[in-house]
Amino acid sequence: MLFELSHTLAQQAQPGGISFGGFLPFILLIIAPMLLGLYAQFKVKSTFKKASQVMASSGLTGAQVAAEIMKAHGIHNVGVEPSNGFLSDHYDPKAKMLRLSPDVYNGHSVAALGVAAHEAGHALQDAQGYGPLKLRSAIVPIASFGGTAANVAIMGGCIAMAVIGPKLGTPILLIGILGLCAVAVFQLITLPVEFDASRRAKDLLTSTGLVAPGPETAFMSKTLNAAALTYVAALVATIGTILYYLMIVFMRRE
Repeated sequence: MLFELSHTLAQQAQPGGISFGGFLPFILLIIAPMLLGLYAQFKVKSTFKKASQVMASSGLTGAQVAAEIMKAHGIHNVGVEPSNGFLSDHYDPKAKMLRLSPDVYNGHSVAALGVAAHEAGHALQDAQGYGPLKLRSAIVPIASFGGTAANVAIMGGCIAMAVIGPKLGTPILLIGILGLCAVAVFQLITLPVEFDASRRAKDLLTSTGLVAPGPETAFMSKTLNAAALTYVAALVATIGTILYYLMIVFMRRE
């Protein structure tokens, strides 16, 4: 319903009387980023599945690798525990807890070790006061509120724009756009945090020999690179949505 309403509005948006080409903006700014996101999700799942078939020669589990990495860097106040869900792995800086999905926590594959080392990399970032991680943690409440506000305001703005007109719909849509901007800032800051954690994971696993050179390292790198694509896709989707609704607000014919 939301996409149908916004597309109807976009068809009416004409700068100087020149049509935007009907469905084209919707395809470029909404559909294309959505497809990129779906591809990223497919890529990370398929890559993880393939890499899960390659067992690490070290014989350690993901949980053991994460614990060893943190121990080697003097981090003794962070725990490691299993979490529910496929690839639900994350580091909780407030609880000082590294939570790993079952396939990673108990897994012996290079995929499991790569993901575990990545999350351990976040713990290292936290211990070392890594700036982007601190900034991301600080704006989590703002981004969370912005995401919720954006969903409500954009839906309400689209309905108001279609039923009542731009006088009421435009201010509501602008609130939604501001909420999306907060989400985009959070996603932008997330990129260096995630890329740095993956870099640390690759360096730690290869330098310590926990992942052997050759096929093991190659599959481990592919898993982490595929995961990074999901963050890029999410940012692209948010920026595309922002541009789409800005077009509706500022290029709608009065």
